[in-house]
Amino acid sequence: MASSPEMISFASREAVAAHVADLVEAQLSCGITVNGVGEVAVSGGSTPEALYENLAACAIPWDDVCLTLVDERWVDIDHPRSNEEFVRSAFAQAKGATIMGLYNGAETAQDGVAYIAVALDARRKPFDAVILGMGDDGHTASWFPNADGLNTALETNELVCAVSARKSAITGDEVERMTLTLAAIMDARLIVLLISGASKRATFETALQPGAVEDMPVRAILRARPDLWVGWAP
Repeated sequence: MASSPEMISFASREAVAAHVADLVEAQLSCGITVNGVGEVAVSGGSTPEALYENLAACAIPWDDVCLTLVDERWVDIDHPRSNEEFVRSAFAQAKGATIMGLYNGAETAQDGVAYIAVALDARRKPFDAVILGMGDDGHTASWFPNADGLNTALETNELVCAVSARKSAITGDEVERMTLTLAAIMDARLIVLLISGASKRATFETALQPGAVEDMPVRAILRARPDLWVGWAP
């Protein structure tokens, strides 16, 4: 195993999306064959949209697949920045797939943790694949730098927790989040980090350097799973 993840560069976002769709399809097919169900955790954001559309068009028995959100803003599904609404739209072709959102209508994300934790505990196995993104601030999932709840997200054995980020241009107004934890993600068979653009490439290269995880939380998964698959496109 390499000591740190290596980034694979592609000529376009379409090219990396097609390649990763093949990787995830293979993992889901294996999971369905072995366990009767395929489990994948998916992130929001514009970068993975082409991947999801490619994946949704694959000949996968979607009735046997569960898509779980990696993280969510604490907003209704009809909110324009809802990750669940985005994922449902991107996977519109994946007829029969179960989509497990993280927003459940509780007054606060912290109030909603117990309900989501029970649902995640009912899973039969670790994720076959996890799709992550990364912000220019070095966050992934809703592990934001120095956020309230970040230590819990990275240190607990529970699978989900609430996080309150420091408001920034990246977080927007929706600083209250629900997120999968490091414990939930790190035992996946395949972990994919998708990034695009020059600034994200520079952020990734900085994250590989020594430094505090709290300042660039993506370091937590880079260090825990140096075998994760990193794909970059301009």
